Amino acid sequence: MTSFFRLIAGAAVLFSALSATPAPPDKITTEQLLTRLTASISSLKTLRCSVRAQERSAGKYQQARTAMKMTYNPLRVYLRNDKGIEVLWVTGQNDGDAWVYPNSFPYVTLSLDPNGAIMRRNQHHSALDAGFGTIADIIKGSTQRQDHTFERTFRYAGDTTITGRPCHILRSDFPQFRYVTYKTTKAETVASIADRFGCGEFRIVERNDLSIDVPVPAGKTLQVPNGYGRRTIVCVDQKLLLPLVVQVHDDKGLFEKFEFSDVVPNQPIAAAEFAKGYKGYKL
Repeated sequence: MTSFFRLIAGAAVLFSALSATPAPPDKITTEQLLTRLTASISSLKTLRCSVRAQERSAGKYQQARTAMKMTYNPLRVYLRNDKGIEVLWVTGQNDGDAWVYPNSFPYVTLSLDPNGAIMRRNQHHSALDAGFGTIADIIKGSTQRQDHTFERTFRYAGDTTITGRPCHILRSDFPQFRYVTYKTTKAETVASIADRFGCGEFRIVERNDLSIDVPVPAGKTLQVPNGYGRRTIVCVDQKLLLPLVVQVHDDKGLFEKFEFSDVVPNQPIAAAEFAKGYKGYKL
């Protein structure tokens, strides 16, 4: 999507503060919070927001700030980060590719597969997963999962305030997080393997030196995480019932953190804003 030692230290402080806030018995229950959060995400028709992302790749942290706007039916996504890179993807257009303006030489708009190796390089998630879709998948778990132990660890853990907005805290502690051996019995995509284990694609690719868009052949032995994280915190805006912070630690420490701001759900967005020639775009 700068020194990161402060960021990691700040993450540890946040975890400490959140864990010290008990859940009062008269407050929202875990089941209620999970149900309302899932319903709010699934009922989204449009979304505008800004996201500050920290993602670990090859032992280093990458940071980006991105403004995004989306519609969900049909899916249309526009992203612009603080480096001036723009991405536009619209259902049924450009042969399924995204338009990408790299804001660097040769300063021309490219057509790229949003799930391909170029766009996913050092990126934990696809541009098509922008917004809260990944968060919903982490909490709910795939229907392909045979073991839902990780998903069942989420608990309401009290309340906090994020940038002046009261939030509920949803927390997962999964100390048994580890890499397990998995041998393919047929050709599979990285996405299907990640779906089976609920771990996301990025660490499978990184740990096993794979390409995100190349099928894994039958008989390949992989090291795959048995869950999404060892410790996960989701801070849910009490009014919007949408996440403002998502923070995940694994066996190596901070894996990723996303901070959402200026969240505006379900307000009309003109179709013209998802056109290549829209005013202000460099696409």
